[in-house]
Amino acid sequence: MAGLIVSVSGIRGIVGETLTVEVAMRFARAFGEQLGKGLVLVGTDGRPSGRMLKHAVCAGLNASGCQTMDVGVVPTPTMGVGITALKAVGGIQITASHNSAPYNGMKLFGSDGRVVPATVGEVVKKRYESNSLVHGKWDEAPEESRPADVVEKHVEKILAVTDVEAIAKSGWRVFVDANGGAGGPIATKLLNALGVEAILIGEKADGNFTHEPEPIATNLASIGPMVKKAKVHAGFVLDPDADRLALFNEKGEFLGEELTLALAAWARLEEKPGPMVVNMSTSLASENAAARFNQPCYRSAVGEANVVDLMIEKGAVIGGEGNGGVIDPRIGWVRDPFIGMALILGLMTRKKKSLGDLAKEIPLFNIHKDKIDMNRNSLEIWYERVAEAFPDGGTDRTDGLRISWQEKWIHLRPSNTEPIVRVIAEAPTKEEAIGLSETCKTLVP
Repeated sequence: MAGLIVSVSGIRGIVGETLTVEVAMRFARAFGEQLGKGLVLVGTDGRPSGRMLKHAVCAGLNASGCQTMDVGVVPTPTMGVGITALKAVGGIQITASHNSAPYNGMKLFGSDGRVVPATVGEVVKKRYESNSLVHGKWDEAPEESRPADVVEKHVEKILAVTDVEAIAKSGWRVFVDANGGAGGPIATKLLNALGVEAILIGEKADGNFTHEPEPIATNLASIGPMVKKAKVHAGFVLDPDADRLALFNEKGEFLGEELTLALAAWARLEEKPGPMVVNMSTSLASENAAARFNQPCYRSAVGEANVVDLMIEKGAVIGGEGNGGVIDPRIGWVRDPFIGMALILGLMTRKKKSLGDLAKEIPLFNIHKDKIDMNRNSLEIWYERVAEAFPDGGTDRTDGLRISWQEKWIHLRPSNTEPIVRVIAEAPTKEEAIGLSETCKTLVP
């Protein structure tokens, strides 16, 4: 596995360098052995390299005895919906999520339609590394199944839990940047069904990124003016595999990814109070959304699979991650920007307010995200130094080190998707958040 990035979400690497067709085929074979015989869905985001890798993935699955169905270019949450709808034993989504264009990867799904937990991923990794992969005999190659319209099934599930008539009567107008990723077609279909007028750019799922794919402020400087010019009530931005959603208000001001989950939680908990789960690096804005309805908010380790594990344990009605990922169990166990859009549009409808006006009602916190290159063998020493520097804070070692106070926190952890260590801090003011981060950076061994 040298050179590949391996995490609870799957694998990713640079195509032709760390991620080759040989790697993809072998990894798919290892996963196929884990699943056993049965139907496995294979999908891609819009990246051109997905067209090449999916053939290797299907071949690897076939070699292990799995029947495959190529569902085409689909969002990652749509893969989860398709697996449960078609009663497949699993799925592989070929995507590098928010990584830049040279990257691609594989997200592994179980029969429950969720990204496999880390324990399963570790077994697959060990199988990949072994020399004992089983190859099917000459007469055991399964036939490929005919593709199903999993996008339609995904839209139907969202519409079934949404007040379509009320939203359609509101006359909302929105701007959507799909940035050449997998989300353009389904966003178009969903918003049309909701009676929402949508101005889309980058809607063709061809992997042609007009800006860096991670939907953060520094990558979206060109989008704000377009949102303002479009004279809309809200702006939505998707990442390439469409499992994250960033927001702009009607003035073209970037609201960020953190408010996505906070607003979606407000919308859902107003409908049905219940527990909420977020990860260790998610803004206090989401925690406050749960507090608005006197509901508990639990924190898991970072990683979609970890959030889902805790959601199931706590019986959560909503959850997700502060990177713009909304998880609604009614739709599936995957971060889903499309139910996020529907929940936010529903809240706008009930409150008769634009997205910007709703955002003003959420207590403002300032989150600062930084990253450093450091020797991971020195992490424990660093954690000890930081804990000693902040003796008045509550510490949590569930995932790296998190130190928290009533209205601020700092979280230090090695990234699951990049060879760096993340330093994330939040406080009432930007200056205080930056100060917390800088203090931690000065303590690096």
